[in-house]
This record gives sequence, C-alpha cells and structure tokens, in this order.
Amino acid sequence: MTTTLDTPIEFKSWICLICGWIYNEAEGAPNDGLAPGTRWVDVPADWRCPECDVSKEDFVLSEF
Repeated sequence: MTTTLDTPIEFKSWICLICGWIYNEAEGAPNDGLAPGTRWVDVPADWRCPECDVSKEDFVLSEF
C-alpha cells in the first residue's frame, strides 16, 4: 500500500507592525539565514526585522 500526500503544506505570513515587511514561511529570508520553509516558530527569538530592526514580537500573523 502506498500513501500520497495530497494535502498541500500550508505556510503562513507574518507582518511587521512597524514597517510592513512580510515574512513568508514558504520563501523564508535567505539573506538573513532563514531557509525557505522555515516556520515562524523556528525563527530564532533574537532575529530582527531586516527592514527596521524591530524584534520578532513586533510581527503579527497575516490573516488575509
């Protein structure tokens, strides 16, 4: 018996409240050491927004 994964992987996006920069889990942030597919929960706590240098705490989940 073979099993296939027909359900696409759901990636989320997080938006910086200060500058509007968007972190997309599917794309990651390779220039900042975050490979494509890196989940928000796996982004280091000391990571900073590449545009305005605020902390991860200043991001909110995009729900649109």
